Amino acid sequence: MAEIVRIDGGLGEGGGQILRTALALAALCQQPVELVNIRARRRKPGLRPQHLAAVQALAAITGGAVEGAAEHSRCLLFTPGAIRGGSFRFAVGTAGATTLVLAAILPPLLFARESSTITIIGGTHVPFSPPFPYLDGVFLPALQSLGGRLRASLDRWGWYPEGGGVLRAAITPGAGLRALRRTERGLMHKLSLLVARSNLPAGIAAREEAVVRNRLAAAGYDVQSRLVEAPANGSGNLVFLRGLFGGGAVGFGALGRRGLPAEQVAAQVCRQWLAFAAGKAAMDCWLADQLVLYLALAAGESELAVDGLTAHLLTNIAVIERFLPVRFVLDHDRGRVRVTGCGWGGA
Repeated sequence: MAEIVRIDGGLGEGGGQILRTALALAALCQQPVELVNIRARRRKPGLRPQHLAAVQALAAITGGAVEGAAEHSRCLLFTPGAIRGGSFRFAVGTAGATTLVLAAILPPLLFARESSTITIIGGTHVPFSPPFPYLDGVFLPALQSLGGRLRASLDRWGWYPEGGGVLRAAITPGAGLRALRRTERGLMHKLSLLVARSNLPAGIAAREEAVVRNRLAAAGYDVQSRLVEAPANGSGNLVFLRGLFGGGAVGFGALGRRGLPAEQVAAQVCRQWLAFAAGKAAMDCWLADQLVLYLALAAGESELAVDGLTAHLLTNIAVIERFLPVRFVLDHDRGRVRVTGCGWGGA
């Protein structure tokens, strides 16, 4: 049996990304991994439903063995089997983040022998995770520019706490991934606003749209807006801005919640956009967090100009370097990330 990789879940920012990256790379490298102190720096440490769903999903696509796969468990041993594509359905339970479960299984399935169709049921627009518009409008185009072949669709929205959203994905393996150089933002082509609501008064969305339009118009931006009444079991509200530049897309969003005025939700998104626009980064920090694993697997040298090297990003890099023969070069002052990928899969 291959040597076990041991990962301390209290490393760096100490969250669920450590678990997802470690399990994905364990499956890809066919190497057992033992995790201790899982989510040690979170208010409720240990495995939560969405993390448990990711563990079970990776066990399913590899036929792997798992010890410690129980809610609240802080230790886990995962011994993967061979990666296999196919048709899979995973239920997160409650409003656990479907996009984060997909993030865990996507790297190995991109290198499977067969194509895969995935259905994940749970939360699609919930706190502390990428909402579906970010996955579809920012992450997927970036992954596709590396050569990753993935399509995603949303059958039903799932808000916190009811969940019940349905995310579908179709993954087609390829020969490998190519490097990405995104150091220039380029000219802005389009600024799009999505205001979505489910089972809430239409006036909430109208107020949010007005705030974004007025604030950004005052800063010189023309915003194309779309208001959506989304099918869902529960109630919820999302304000999401997508900026499309010559160098790629960026995204900023905020979720409404009980007791928070609609104007404050919209203002939060405006602040995020204006802070990014005032800088020179080519990529928002959340996209960099998600892409570094794929850059490490790509063939050739990649470089990103990022809107801040977050603790989340640095922790993810530390886990990646435990599995793959790569070393990231970081320039904190300039917000630069550079790596020569290992060319996994023969790109």
